Amino acid sequence: MTEYDGTRVLEFSTEGAADRDARFPDDGPAYDAAVAELGLFTGDTVLDAGCGTGRALPALRAAVGRQGTVLGVDLSPALLEVAVLAGRHRGALLTVADAARLPLRDGVLDAVFTAGLVPRLSDPVAGLRELARVVRPGGRLTLFHPAGRAALAARHGRPPGYDDPRAEPNLRPLLAASGWRLASCTDEDHRYLALAVRA
Repeated sequence: MTEYDGTRVLEFSTEGAADRDARFPDDGPAYDAAVAELGLFTGDTVLDAGCGTGRALPALRAAVGRQGTVLGVDLSPALLEVAVLAGRHRGALLTVADAARLPLRDGVLDAVFTAGLVPRLSDPVAGLRELARVVRPGGRLTLFHPAGRAALAARHGRPPGYDDPRAEPNLRPLLAASGWRLASCTDEDHRYLALAVRA
């Protein structure tokens, strides 16, 4: 079994790719703020795992500077095409790839940024373990969404699930089992942001 349900995720990602950004036009500052909290340094190598339309890529590029490296992977060629058309690909290396099976060597990254990735992993421990594999010890991970769990659930007309892997009581042991240590978790209506450190 793959860590992603690849067909389901690809269908979800590709559907409405062209107007994805238009549906959430005010999220840019939230992405910028989340990248700032990742604590990147000039010269770092950072991956946006499940980068979609590339909304975090410009902030990641600015954070690591010209000496740094920004990588973006996504299962959906359609979403990556939107990133290119929007000009967000400049200064980044983009490729179609499964974030749960990365085409990277062990320990080559300083940090990973993700937005909305964890709920799409059919095996969150294995998926987060794969992210840990490619990050050096002491490297950082950001799990981000521009809306908190309760706000997202309300959009779909349901309460937040107790089994949601992003809920802090679930997330802490999940990260520990996959090579990370949870440093902080903020779950408010206007954003979800968990920061972890590679053990």
